[in-house]
Amino acid sequence: MNEANQKIGFIDNSRLITESLVRAGADVFIGYPITPANLLYYYANKRFPSFFAAPDEITTIQLMSGFAATGKVPVTATSFPGFALMIESINMAYMMELPMVIVLVQRLGPSTGSATGGAQGDISLVSNIISGGLAIPVFSVSDSLDCWNISAKCVEMSVKQKTPVILITSKEEIMTQLSFDLNKLVEIKPVQRKFYEKDEAFKPYLAGDSLIPEFLPLTNTKHQVRYTASTHNVDGILQNSTIEALANTERLHKKNILHINDYTFFEYDKQDSADTIIISYGITSMAAMVAVETLRNEG
Repeated sequence: MNEANQKIGFIDNSRLITESLVRAGADVFIGYPITPANLLYYYANKRFPSFFAAPDEITTIQLMSGFAATGKVPVTATSFPGFALMIESINMAYMMELPMVIVLVQRLGPSTGSATGGAQGDISLVSNIISGGLAIPVFSVSDSLDCWNISAKCVEMSVKQKTPVILITSKEEIMTQLSFDLNKLVEIKPVQRKFYEKDEAFKPYLAGDSLIPEFLPLTNTKHQVRYTASTHNVDGILQNSTIEALANTERLHKKNILHINDYTFFEYDKQDSADTIIISYGITSMAAMVAVETLRNEG
């Protein structure tokens, strides 16, 4: 791009993620401050329509679930120690099919580890947090443009799929200040919400070919709405091991797999003569691209 057409700003990716989430339709942030996710907490307090400081990470997801059930799109940001406390409640929101976005900023572990040290130690964790091995959407960002574009997709997917979505990043990506051309940012429009409008009794877990049920907030005055984290049928009635209830649980996994191509993003740098493929994501992807280019130049 011609330098005359550039709009250079000194910025960090926390700000890009926050702005993208809000523009995409996320409207409430609930969080408990933790290093190195503090900048997201700071910017959210200034930018989100509603902001709530939770007393701990368990309460955070519980509050988010309540807001999601009333038609809001809640967001939080944390690191491993906080995320570990959230896992049970994320499973609850997953079972209830409530939209929300959790930004996980990785740091050096295990346990409290080194709060200001970078690492990518939560990759296996996020892929397996749902009991039973059910699929949960996880996105990873590799640069500033990803932070802008992928954050918006997280909101879109959480709403359309009715599921918690995890955006995984790292300390370096979130806290580093950098020069960035703001003209590269595309317009983001808020996701369009669709609510159940029929006169027939609302069945909160009845799904068609898309495997995604319709949504109706608890605040509606026309229909009874049941949300439960226990094994249930299409009406939200608790059942133990009936065929209908177990099929409903299996659907939670299948719906995320069915639509995975709509939310899979990657950059493919093709080289016809190559016999080795290198896959990288997150903060290491930029180093990987430089390494590949160096190897190509060396023949």
